[in-house]
Amino acid sequence: MTTTATPTLLYIDDDAGLARLVERGLKRQGYLVEHCENGEAGIERIKAGGVDVIALDQYMPGMDGLEVLDLIQKLPSPPPVVFVTASQDSKIAVTALKAGAADYLVKDATGDFIPLLTVACDTAIRQAAIMKARDDAEAEVHASRDRYAALAAEREVLLREVNHRVGNSLQIIASLLHLQASSAREDDVKVALTNAMGRVAAVAQVHRRLYTSHDLNSVLLNQYLEALLEDLRRSAEGNRMSRLTLKAQAIEIDPDRAVAIGIIVNELVMNAVKYAYPDGAGPIHVVLSGQGDDLELSITDDGVGLNVKADPRSTGMGQRIVSAMANKLDATVERDPNHTGTRVILRFSAVTKPAVKFQAAAAK
Repeated sequence: MTTTATPTLLYIDDDAGLARLVERGLKRQGYLVEHCENGEAGIERIKAGGVDVIALDQYMPGMDGLEVLDLIQKLPSPPPVVFVTASQDSKIAVTALKAGAADYLVKDATGDFIPLLTVACDTAIRQAAIMKARDDAEAEVHASRDRYAALAAEREVLLREVNHRVGNSLQIIASLLHLQASSAREDDVKVALTNAMGRVAAVAQVHRRLYTSHDLNSVLLNQYLEALLEDLRRSAEGNRMSRLTLKAQAIEIDPDRAVAIGIIVNELVMNAVKYAYPDGAGPIHVVLSGQGDDLELSITDDGVGLNVKADPRSTGMGQRIVSAMANKLDATVERDPNHTGTRVILRFSAVTKPAVKFQAAAAK
């Protein structure tokens, strides 16, 4: 349907005299009126386009009005139909309205119904315009949603690819550090390179988790820590990692906090490997548990504990890294004084807490 300044009414009725009355009456109201004497001709005229509203008689030779109405409704974007008949039978009116007619009028032979027809046609055109605007708006909303979904899907693919490439690049760096450590002659250099390799691998594991995760905004800590500890087992010399265990709940956390947790675990596990068991390997346990957003991470060994003397080769770098990452997590770090070996406990939140100054401002 195309609405113009001069709307076109198609009057489908086998009564030529009444059609002339309708044409004169609606022409004075600003309508251009065209007449078809039967349903077949009316359907062909509608298909040609340019009709804004249809007045359709019920009783005609050939197809009756209800049959014609059914065919009109099957056309793409049909104009509104005002059903017109001389019958007083309300069943016809109900049937026509259920079949899609916009309105229903009872006509008379003298044309007294024409003012009502004018009002009905005006209303039908306005309602059709409103429905078209609504349908266009809904179509635009759906199209916008589709475009947004397509952009979101493309963004997710790109982010996965970025995480994949970053993870691979970091893994290459970790491998190069491992090769360099293997060929190093000085123990201090070997240790430093091995420590650096573990730190890079901890970050690389986060990106690998994100590449395969269903959610690019979070990392499952149990899977991440298991992969991280497996990297540590493979990188350790001899069998010193053979008794490294993990017990962790399936907790989701954002990637930045996962990186901090991974680096802390790497530092504390490597520290236990180097210092807890001077005479060989021993058990090292990593446990992660949570209650709501409150998480607790512990790294435990049954080694020499506080009885060990400080290693003169130690630079304190590991301790500084743990402190920095704990600060990033806003975590508390404490050593269990009742454990015979060494048990370090970190308590922190699964989500980033707002800064105190923002909390204070909100309180005001």
